[in-house]
Amino acid sequence: MTTRFRSMALATAAIASVVVGAAGTASAAPTAVLGGSSGIAFENNSVCSLTTIGHDSAGRLVGITAGHCAPTGSRLVSERTPEAGVLGKVAFSDDGNTLDYAVLELDPAKITPVRTVGPTTIAGVADAPGAGATVCSSGRTSGTDCGVVWGQLDGTSINQYCSKPGDSGGPVVVGDRLVGMNQGRLTGIGPVGFDVPCTTAANPLHSPAFFQPIVVILAAINAQGGVGAGFRPI
Repeated sequence: MTTRFRSMALATAAIASVVVGAAGTASAAPTAVLGGSSGIAFENNSVCSLTTIGHDSAGRLVGITAGHCAPTGSRLVSERTPEAGVLGKVAFSDDGNTLDYAVLELDPAKITPVRTVGPTTIAGVADAPGAGATVCSSGRTSGTDCGVVWGQLDGTSINQYCSKPGDSGGPVVVGDRLVGMNQGRLTGIGPVGFDVPCTTAANPLHSPAFFQPIVVILAAINAQGGVGAGFRPI
């Protein structure tokens, strides 16, 4: 679920200015603070949320987000700190066609990685809980909301937290354990439509949301190798 905001004008300008000004006089730029649920903007005019940030087995600074947010090779900036310039690029994206994930190769010189953003802390990874459990999701649009897990559908976990455009890629947690990546809300099953958008995080009357278990995504990244393999949150 991506969306366009006025902040994208700043994000696009930041990407362009870094390219145009590369040969000019260098000046000190602020670093961007990034952690799970931080807003990130891509040069394809999409704004999504970061799932988590950490290092892979090669020591690279790596982030993860939803694959439908941007294609492989896209550059990105921080939504809150576009003046920090281009922070990295999409090393791999499945474009939302399989597990819906993307691996971001980030520039450690421009980023301060953090475990905690707002009320969300990611101190490790755990399996996604089953039906009846409560999970919480955080995103750059909706903030933090929690909801009960209804069950599984085609490998994804269906639940009742609020998910709005821009929340895609945000972390889904149980306590301080990352259990999944938010990927959107259901708008129907087969020919049956039931698209009831979330208005506010406090209103539980909306279509269910869904997330991909993070252990499944990390297993795919490990199997693929390269950037992101052996990822661990900071």
